[in-house]
Formats: sequence, C-alpha cells, structure tokens
Amino acid sequence: MDIDTIRTRLSSPLNPILQTNGWRPAAVLLIIYENDNKPYIIMTEKSEHMRIHAGEISFPGGKPESGDADLCCTALRETREEVGLDVGRQNVIGQLKSVRTLNSKFMILPFVATLHHVPKLYPNDEVEHILRIPLEPFLDSMVPDTVHGPDMFNLYYNDKVVWGASARILYHVRQAMI
Repeated sequence: MDIDTIRTRLSSPLNPILQTNGWRPAAVLLIIYENDNKPYIIMTEKSEHMRIHAGEISFPGGKPESGDADLCCTALRETREEVGLDVGRQNVIGQLKSVRTLNSKFMILPFVATLHHVPKLYPNDEVEHILRIPLEPFLDSMVPDTVHGPDMFNLYYNDKVVWGASARILYHVRQAMI
C-alpha cells in the first residue's frame, strides 16, 4: 500500500459539522505520511496526569475552542499544540465516520491528512510520547476487543494497546483499504 492509494481510498468531501445528539464534540487528525516509501501514522500516548484518557494511545485532537471556525480547524490546532506539527488544511484529504468514546461522552470527528514528510515533533505537557507507527502491520494487528463489547477492537504496537474510539477510527481506515 502506498500513499497515493491511501489518498485515493480515504479522500472524501469535508463536512466539519457534527450532530452530537447530546455528546460533547471533539475532532482528531489522522496523519499519514511516507517513510522509506511506506505509510506511517502519528499517534500520541497521553500523559498520566490527564484528567480523562490518561495513558491512552490516541490521535492528536480535542475539544473545539471559540476561535475554531469548525471541527477541522479544531483538529489542526490541537495537532499543532500537542505535537508541534503545523498541518495545512490543504493537506486534509477527507474525514471518516464519527465515533463515540466509551466513558467520557465525546463524539469525535476524525479528519485525515497526508504528508510526504514529518519533521521532528515536540510533545506538549498533555503528551507523554509521540508514536510513529507503520500503518500496514499495525492495521494487521487488529483483533476483536472482547472486554469492551461488540464492534470494539484492539491494535498492538510494541508494548502499546490501542482500543476504544482510536481503534474504531482505525477500523474505518482498514475497511477503506480492503
């Protein structure tokens, strides 16, 4: 799988509006980039001092602020704040179906950006580690999550487990690649 194929399969019109139905809105950015002609993604391990989602593996993102024009702007701003990467809106190729968190009552709208190169990244205090994960073997590690319920998944990278909303976002990516 190359970045052009991924771009073709994940491209979609942007509609950065979310019907939350009582859930709290949030947005994340799934960044796919090339490394040695292979696709990689960026995820973060949240700091243990976070009030919610402490220690979890997720995509850069968060809640909208008053200065955000829409949820795509939220995802781009949060990415810049959390990992020090300034992604332009022109690099956002689409969005995926929204997903809900299990416990914190967020409805998350995931956006997808593709880049040819990602420079050195700098985590803020919300982020313990920045993970650069090879996409194909990571998606191949997906298995059903029998602990958290139906339509839930786990993925594995080194000693890290990705589950919950982040795993469901990656499930949608995997489905688009089939």
